[in-house]
Amino acid sequence: MAVFLIVLFLAIMLIGTPVGFAMGALTNISFAILGGDQSMVAQKLFSGIDTYTYVCVLLFILATDLMSVGGITSAIVNFCEKLVGHIKGGLAHVNVLASMLFAGLSGSAIADASGLGPLEIQLMTDGGYDRDFSAAVTAASAIIGPIIPPSNIMIIFAGCIGTVSVGKMFLAGAVPGVLLGIAYMVLCYFMAVKYNMPCQARRSSAREIGRSLIETLPALLLPFIIMGSIISGICTSTESSALAVAYAIIVSLLKRKLTWKTFMESCIRSAKATANVLFIIAVSTAMGWAITTLQIAQTLAAFCLEFITSKFMFLLFMNILLLVLGMVLDATPAILLMVPILWPVAQTYGIESIQFGIIMCLNLMIGNLTPPVGMMLFVISNVGKVKLSALYRSILPFVGVAIIALMLVTYIPAFSTFIPNLLMP
Repeated sequence: MAVFLIVLFLAIMLIGTPVGFAMGALTNISFAILGGDQSMVAQKLFSGIDTYTYVCVLLFILATDLMSVGGITSAIVNFCEKLVGHIKGGLAHVNVLASMLFAGLSGSAIADASGLGPLEIQLMTDGGYDRDFSAAVTAASAIIGPIIPPSNIMIIFAGCIGTVSVGKMFLAGAVPGVLLGIAYMVLCYFMAVKYNMPCQARRSSAREIGRSLIETLPALLLPFIIMGSIISGICTSTESSALAVAYAIIVSLLKRKLTWKTFMESCIRSAKATANVLFIIAVSTAMGWAITTLQIAQTLAAFCLEFITSKFMFLLFMNILLLVLGMVLDATPAILLMVPILWPVAQTYGIESIQFGIIMCLNLMIGNLTPPVGMMLFVISNVGKVKLSALYRSILPFVGVAIIALMLVTYIPAFSTFIPNLLMP
């Protein structure tokens, strides 16, 4: 029965049904087959989002939108160009570094790809870079968004697992996110040398960098305000998201770019984006009942305990499984589906919840980047006006580098656990 439902779910997905509706259809079918009371579906939909923690999602999305209205996006790109534009393959480094800084605002790969993507691709193309390579760099760097704090998917993971704080998850993502960004920049440098890619004619002066830094400072301060308020105990993670919105409003007002009209437009865009996320969360909660009733989690746990004899093998199995799943599912439903299945098994091997969460988030993000059906590739192909076939070829070196970074994070726990355990014991 479980295999039949999984095949049915994949078939519904392959015909182009949005993931939320596909999960909803599978949930209703499961309830009907297993004799469940259909009225329970509505109760589980509500209980799935009746969690105070998820307020963070709306407020962080709103804060990001307001900062974009305030002109922060172009300021970030300009600052990065002044800082690293003179290095061989300069604009590729600008692309990666800008995504790392924008990650501290958006916490979303799609927000990075949609917000900075067109600007970064056009900037690199105008600078003499191949458009396919420009699109590949943009797609690869966009997945850093959900790793460096704040991160929407880490909020969802923390809410799903229930035994780890959002603040610890945010701190845990800092080193893996920076590690991934550095790995990309090293790859870009060697490719730039190999293919003689252009760079800025001269190094920017300290005065130029300083002037650009002042313009970008409001954006750079926001992640520190968020994490500082959480670590110091001044705010909870939810309260820090409200603080981020207040800060974004003040910055946008000081720049004289926020009007009542643009504020309302930001609220509407944020509400729509949040509704999409919460709908998937609600449906995933109901679907979790089917997973539990069909004993899929117990079956997988039994398989792991019988055939997987070490922690090393389990982590490798989890990486492969999540990479494949990340190709076909967005991170939010994938987390909500797989945490109840994998976490009980991970506990038997003594894996910390923080490390487990970071491995899961990083895996799913790389899966989003992996051909042939990585969702990020479709987004970048659309916003960058690049053929998917060309993007498939260009992205492979970046996927390879990302997997190397993933292996380091997977098998060296300190990459994800040291900072949160140090600052929030």
